[in-house]
Amino acid sequence: MSKTLKVGVIGVGGIARTHYPGWKESPHAELVAFADINSEILQRMGEREGITRLYEDPAQLIADSDIDIIDVCTPNRYHAPLTIAALEAGKHVICEKPLAPTPDEIRQMITARDKSGKLLMTAQHFRFTGSAKALKAEIDRGVLGDVYHARSWMLRRSGAPTSPGFVTKQHAGGGPCIDIGVHILDLTLWMMGNPKPVAISGITQDRLRRQPGWFSNWGGPIPDFWDVEEFAAGFVRFENGATLVIEVSWLLHHKTTGEDMQMWLYGEKGGSHWPSNELLWTNTETRQHLNTQLVNQEGGEAHAKECIAFAEAVATGASSPVPAEHSLDVITILDGLYRSAEAGKEVSLV
Repeated sequence: MSKTLKVGVIGVGGIARTHYPGWKESPHAELVAFADINSEILQRMGEREGITRLYEDPAQLIADSDIDIIDVCTPNRYHAPLTIAALEAGKHVICEKPLAPTPDEIRQMITARDKSGKLLMTAQHFRFTGSAKALKAEIDRGVLGDVYHARSWMLRRSGAPTSPGFVTKQHAGGGPCIDIGVHILDLTLWMMGNPKPVAISGITQDRLRRQPGWFSNWGGPIPDFWDVEEFAAGFVRFENGATLVIEVSWLLHHKTTGEDMQMWLYGEKGGSHWPSNELLWTNTETRQHLNTQLVNQEGGEAHAKECIAFAEAVATGASSPVPAEHSLDVITILDGLYRSAEAGKEVSLV
């Protein structure tokens, strides 16, 4: 494809601001249009980014025949309908995480993608960090052997968003599971080679935010309209016999000044930790435990890099950098965690 791809963004005031540098840096793309139902934010961001083609109705941007790529950055509940409409209009779509809050919605998005013949990508930006790419390359070389267990968490101490777009089921579909759980879970499954999940036992908790005077460092007092979980944990079993323990929280008495995001992988040949990127193994002949530190060779801002990668994939006819099928497995697990917590027992994912 020789022409410059024209990009339109839906939902311009939040996470979309981390995408703009990537679209501007890409040799294949040009940022040309914005859509947002909030006219004030739309005008302000249009002026800031030099965009004059502004739509208060996302349907008008989707119908714009000049647009090649649509970047969906709205609250979670609106990802599926907007993405499906864009695909049906013949657009390529990159959609913020989570791709959708439920497995059924993602299946509908995959169907729309297949009918359209266009690319669909989930914006899982942690895959594009230099540390993650360096570790993934080593794992793909086989340094860990078969990974049979993983431990992952993404935990905050008083680090909850407080807007309705994040803390109400109506707009978000869930709490930290859906908001930040998708980050560490997607990264862990990717490192493990995306094994098929078959069962999960999960719990959710809603304790601290109910206490008088509880607050978030990000937004002051906890709002009354909050109706999602604040903590969740799960134990996942996979078809290949591997297992995973995951923990996520916005509010926790946890030793961190901001956010603690970690992943441990345990294989037959060795283990690893991210983000420190240590590799660990044992020399059974000398009875020595050995550690190696990977060197991160690649820089750049991850949100920008994911947009650059998507534009390049569209321009060159490559496959989606983050396939929707991977997101389907992520949301199948998180949806199963919610179902398991409600039922009080392990649930099947197949």
